[in-house]
Amino acid sequence: MRSSCAPERPLPEGGAALRSEEIVRIRDDSPERRWDFPIGAGGLALIAGPCSLETPELGLEIAETVRDICRSLGLGYIFKASFDKANRTSLAGFRGPGLDEGLEQLAEIRRRASVPVLTDVHESWQAERAARYVDVLQIPAFLCRQTDLLLAAAATGRPLHVKKAQFLSPLDMRHVVEKCRAGGASALMLCERGTFMGYGRLVVDMTSLPVMRSLGCPVVFDATHSVQAPGAANGASGGDRRFVLPLARSAVASGVDALFLETHPCPERARSDGPNLVPLHRMRYLLEQLAELHHFMVLNLGYSSLTWAGPEAGN
Repeated sequence: MRSSCAPERPLPEGGAALRSEEIVRIRDDSPERRWDFPIGAGGLALIAGPCSLETPELGLEIAETVRDICRSLGLGYIFKASFDKANRTSLAGFRGPGLDEGLEQLAEIRRRASVPVLTDVHESWQAERAARYVDVLQIPAFLCRQTDLLLAAAATGRPLHVKKAQFLSPLDMRHVVEKCRAGGASALMLCERGTFMGYGRLVVDMTSLPVMRSLGCPVVFDATHSVQAPGAANGASGGDRRFVLPLARSAVASGVDALFLETHPCPERARSDGPNLVPLHRMRYLLEQLAELHHFMVLNLGYSSLTWAGPEAGN
């Protein structure tokens, strides 16, 4: 049975102007064809799940809960989780089940919840292996300039979700795009997740969203990592989930194609990034607001463009 992932609300006339230059299709390539929806076609999609895989039962609970919310709101949904958090602040930090077990868990969640899945890869040799199990490969922010990793991920043919580094300007993501294109990537999304402001603090520059969108790729906003306080929790990252909603609202109003959120039934017990995670029971509250705001923006205003004030814009 095909998942009802496509936006249920109609786009306004002239909706082509709302689209990204590139549209990324998330398509089930199995005979069942359980999902098929675009990112960058004027709708709003969601990438969401736990920070790291903890247990198969937890992953499935989150996938099924968020899937049902997204179906009711007409949002395309991709489940995300990491099999290995290789960038923990401390050596003692929880990393996850590892490559073999983690990919098996992701495949099982994909099968039982009937949702596409995403995971990140940290080394070039992992890309081809992970691509056999997942629908989208993610490049972590700290690694978005690693040429060999980008080329290896691009060569798999899977859609790529590349996070902008905390130290990188949005315009410099054009070099990342060039590398991925040279490696053969035909489906590419760029993600904003905050910028370093001194030590232990991130800020979000909303101008990065239209700048990266002008590079021709659908743009994603990571609302939970953007509220991190890196290294501020005695060997782990701190953060403040209270700011997830106002930042996500701002991003939707700016015109993003998808949101990235991490969630957990009990963030205080999560094995990683607990202070930033959205409580699972609050996901419907949050997503209802964001879906309604997106619908209003698309129906009444459309996406903002950097050409609005130029000579070609008229009087």
